[in-house]
Amino acid sequence: MQGKRILLGITGGIAAYKIAFLIRLLKRSGAEVRCIMTPASCDFISPLVVSTLSGNPVGIEFWDKKTGEWTNHVEYGLWADLFVIAPLTATTMSKMVSGSCDNLLLATYLSMKCPVLAAPAMDLDMYAHPATKRNLDCLVSDGVTIIPAESGELASGLSGEGRMAEPETIIQFINKNFATHFGRLKGKKVLITAGPTYEPIDPVRFVGNHSTGKMGFEIAKKCLNEGAHVTLITGPVRLELTHPDLELVKVRTAEEMLDQVKKYWEKCHIGVFAAAVADYRPQKVSSRKIKKEGDDLELHLVKNPDILSWAGTNRSAEQVLVGFALETNDALQFAAEKLKKKHLDLIVVNTLEDEGAGFASDTNRITILDVYNNLTKFELKSKSDVASDIVDQIIFLKR
Repeated sequence: MQGKRILLGITGGIAAYKIAFLIRLLKRSGAEVRCIMTPASCDFISPLVVSTLSGNPVGIEFWDKKTGEWTNHVEYGLWADLFVIAPLTATTMSKMVSGSCDNLLLATYLSMKCPVLAAPAMDLDMYAHPATKRNLDCLVSDGVTIIPAESGELASGLSGEGRMAEPETIIQFINKNFATHFGRLKGKKVLITAGPTYEPIDPVRFVGNHSTGKMGFEIAKKCLNEGAHVTLITGPVRLELTHPDLELVKVRTAEEMLDQVKKYWEKCHIGVFAAAVADYRPQKVSSRKIKKEGDDLELHLVKNPDILSWAGTNRSAEQVLVGFALETNDALQFAAEKLKKKHLDLIVVNTLEDEGAGFASDTNRITILDVYNNLTKFELKSKSDVASDIVDQIIFLKR
């Protein structure tokens, strides 16, 4: 969202108080924000708050009664990359449908050159009324994207559908819109594996590792923001991710992960295999908890399937395949061998020798080696920024 110009239209509903949080999120994402308020909305949130948080003057009236200066609604329409109306009240909705133009927000709506998103907010009976449903359908046919109202506690004291979507949900819709119109991975299908695998010993114990899945989930977020449809196959993690273009597949063992990779890989353009798959699993799994008997317990381990090797062997020339190498020594040497052996286009290398890198941390320091022997080293960064670097490299390679 860096540098994107977002125009917020605020109408007169109690949900307007949430707009302060939405503006904060937009600014943190790097967007430039301007706001238009209906006169009625000023009863619910102060124009001073909106102006201070957005860093820009707020448009309310057609003209300034003190100076006589005209507020140019046409300029707003030309400036914005996206117009978001939130909350969208029943009154403003009906005026948009009829083409009414009795305030600055409506005049601007009729002048917009960019996509329009709207987040309705009203009491449950109003939201369920046939007239509201007709108006919503009409707005959709006019090209407006509706961010559906959510269920929850309402200002009337009732509980039900009609509550304005939370700011975080609105951000997701905004990101999806920009990904659709500007995303560098628009139309691409990306398969990502993440997290550890747990190989059972008995009903309560397993063989596994310390992977949290943070890196794979951050990569999934970046691909979604670039317009991709993402299938995220994840081992046992405590992370959650929702997005209209995300298919989240949860597995536990390496064999389960391989089965899902086999299901999806053929139809994907890009594969990013960030999961820390257990190399071995117990040959026999006890159906009951193994009791402590004696000082030793012997486990016979057998090799797990190599999921990355399978994907490399069963790829087309058009598919891009990315692997990861976490080493404790001689990282680049092992990574170069793995790149060639497993038919990869890129390999992301990190080592536990680097402070702040590895499992369970919020940071990472990586080196990326590609199939053309180009080596790119990066400084220690947050995993979110590391994910951006990885996705940039994938996109650059595809060119």
